[in-house]
Amino acid sequence: MPDTAAPHLTEALGHAISDKRLEVLRRVAASGSISQAAREAGISYKAAWQAIDTLTSLSGVALVERTVGGSGGGGARITPQGLQLLALADELAHARAAVLARFAGGPALAGGLGLRTSMRNQLPCEVLGSEPLAPDDPMVLIRLRTAGGAVLTASVTRESADLLALRPGASALALCKATAVQVQAGALPLGPAHDVNRLGGRIDRIAHGEGRDEVVIGLDGGGQWVGFAVHPFTARRGQRAWAAMATSALVVGLG
Repeated sequence: MPDTAAPHLTEALGHAISDKRLEVLRRVAASGSISQAAREAGISYKAAWQAIDTLTSLSGVALVERTVGGSGGGGARITPQGLQLLALADELAHARAAVLARFAGGPALAGGLGLRTSMRNQLPCEVLGSEPLAPDDPMVLIRLRTAGGAVLTASVTRESADLLALRPGASALALCKATAVQVQAGALPLGPAHDVNRLGGRIDRIAHGEGRDEVVIGLDGGGQWVGFAVHPFTARRGQRAWAAMATSALVVGLG
């Protein structure tokens, strides 16, 4: 479960891709149902859960809680932190509209202010530092620390590290395509792994497929991480699991 003592709601507001996800959250608040919110937003039930998962990871606090009973066996209730996030989103939307109105008729800037990405894994981190792969190598290794204390390493170009000002103590996002993540059941292995990042937690959801199964892990310290396991993945919800991804698969972003 996310750390409710230290929410980072502004992380969920700093990304243009959150717009649709905030719409889902808003519809959950109104209907008390993930499935109803999905229908009203014109997306699948699974996509609605992905929206909630990503906002939860970015904010570091539970935004939606499952409820027991009712039609279909249960529903969903937005948390006070979820309501606070929606209130912040409304204030931000009003401020943005006011700023854009001031520049009406000027250069068309608004369309390029946000970046949309297919990467579902987005986890707030702290930059620990960077080190070159070799004295004259154009690549550097950026070390990031998650809220749960896990240390991730991403390989980026020196230019990218400089342009992003990835200095120790800076806030950043670790991003990764779910298809680049391999999930294994059990406790996180001990010892270092060359060129591989590992994240441990407990299984939140499993979507079984024909050749591989999609697994959502609730990370130690908060947030979710999505990856795939070889079918059939026999572990169950609540059991320990860990995700592995190459350093080259990890992307560093700023909100």
